[in-house]
Amino acid sequence: MDGIVVTELQMWLTFAVIFCAVLIYSADRWPLEMVSAGVIGTLMLLFQIFPVTDPMTGQNLLDAGRLLEGFANEALMAIIALLIIGQGMYQAGALEAPAQRLAIMFRGRPRLTIVFVLLIAGIISAFLNNTPVAVMFIPIMSAVATRSDMAVSKVMIPLSFVCVLGGMTTLIGSSTNLLVAETAAASAASVAGRAAVEIGFFDLTVPGLVLASVGFVYIALVLPRTLPARESLSGEMGGQAGRQYIAQIDLSFGHPLIGKKAVAGLFPDLKNMTVRMVQRGENAILPPFESIELQRGDAVIVAATRKTLSEVISSQPKFLSGMIDHQEDPSRRGGQALTMIEAVIAPGSRMIGRNIQQIGFRYQTGCIVLGIQRRSRMIRVRMNEIRLEAGDVLLIFGTQKNTQGLRANRDILPLEWSSEELPNITNAFKARLIFSIAILAAATGLLPIVVSAMAGAFAMVAGGCLNIRQAARAFDRRIYLLVGAALAMGTALQVTGGAMYLAHNLVELFSGYSTQVLLSAFFLMVALLTNVLSNNATAVLFTPIAATIATETGVDPRAFIFAVIFAANCSFATPMAYQTNLLVMGPGHYKFGDYVKAGTPLIIILWLIFSLFAPWYFGIS
Repeated sequence: MDGIVVTELQMWLTFAVIFCAVLIYSADRWPLEMVSAGVIGTLMLLFQIFPVTDPMTGQNLLDAGRLLEGFANEALMAIIALLIIGQGMYQAGALEAPAQRLAIMFRGRPRLTIVFVLLIAGIISAFLNNTPVAVMFIPIMSAVATRSDMAVSKVMIPLSFVCVLGGMTTLIGSSTNLLVAETAAASAASVAGRAAVEIGFFDLTVPGLVLASVGFVYIALVLPRTLPARESLSGEMGGQAGRQYIAQIDLSFGHPLIGKKAVAGLFPDLKNMTVRMVQRGENAILPPFESIELQRGDAVIVAATRKTLSEVISSQPKFLSGMIDHQEDPSRRGGQALTMIEAVIAPGSRMIGRNIQQIGFRYQTGCIVLGIQRRSRMIRVRMNEIRLEAGDVLLIFGTQKNTQGLRANRDILPLEWSSEELPNITNAFKARLIFSIAILAAATGLLPIVVSAMAGAFAMVAGGCLNIRQAARAFDRRIYLLVGAALAMGTALQVTGGAMYLAHNLVELFSGYSTQVLLSAFFLMVALLTNVLSNNATAVLFTPIAATIATETGVDPRAFIFAVIFAANCSFATPMAYQTNLLVMGPGHYKFGDYVKAGTPLIIILWLIFSLFAPWYFGIS
């Protein structure tokens, strides 16, 4: 604090602001963005009234410009760009195939599938920076969870935590590890007589694996049971995923179902669909289907949920070629978003008493009716023979422009909340290529992660994998303001001397106790602070203190330096504690309190394990 005029009042006011902010965030009673804006405004007002000045220049070191620097932070820009890349992967349906293979590999065992994916993510995180690994697995986990009928909110925080745990096990697994190693070497060089501490690539592996293994058991067995089953807005409002629609699949030339045979009365290629009837010329073939081979010209009448039809369009559009071939394929229209929406036949509609073909729905609206849902009775006829009634629900597919045009149609009532954008798999390969190049460039160190992420986000938009509106939707203002507020609090805590005050008082408080107790208390304090400060700031601040404590107590300095590494990586209790937490916040629809409830027990578990294992491992008596 040399050369800075600071008083205890400023430091204690900073503590008060941070304490109140954490309480308000945890309460989840107000929107995150409002609380974050309030924190930033309070800090700017506080240090305008009570400035921290440099006596040489008279400059306020915590003026508005300094407190707002976090909004231009390169880590924040990287997070936003990575979210756009992930959105591009979704819009292109680039991970449908891997998700399908995983679902087939562990068919009927969704929890085993999730555990396997988490294990792979943790192992890869040991050798690649864990942030790009999280980006790589977010869409995979989302797809696997959806296919396993599991809420995405059950798997996203576990993914983030596993990536952090995996990063603990090698020197390059996390930027925090490297930063502590560099700071420890520089600290030793700056103090005469202090032995240099060099941390090798696998020096962290044994204690890191112990902590990661225990943490993984908690994540795999306990965490999914405690996390909320939170759906997206459309899922919450829809609540009708199980409704059955009558749909018709026309087997035109080259259709993949031609030649397929019924097995035990079922058609294996029509997974999750119930075949109600096969219309062959003038003959209607009804269940049970025995030794029936589908032929060109057949019309297969099926009952299927909206989710099933959506998956068919996304992954196997040729199944619906008999319907789409009558007009220009919407998936080839200049990269326009493909949309599925429900609409109700209005009372007094001109469509009542007529079928879809008589109405000329496709030619009037540019949209396709995929299915018809009617609760009153079982329908087992061609879809084009169903005479519509008031209250029938149509499942409609088309470009976003055409589906929005349905609002002006007085014969139907579009259900806006049911609108869902579908992946456009024509861009799947392009999206995978962009994603792979961006992640590889960041993981190998060829480019800084912020550079590769921004370039990848631009390429996704420029390549047509998603449009500007979809990219803008990936921008989460909650994350943006939350990170800005967290960095402002961290800056204030450092400049006012609050962090150093806590460290020195800890040493004095436990100076009369054994080294094991001091090591345990030191780990806990760093683990708690890393959830308020950034983990990198915590690492830089406490590494020299760790080396000093080790010198004064006469123990292996690696014990306290490793405590800094593992404790600084215990960034589980707040979303702003680590980049991977922020990355999963939007896809998992999480609130601040979800991290507190999920992460606090894990911090306590890792603290207890380290407190028991470290003294034995480092020979501290």
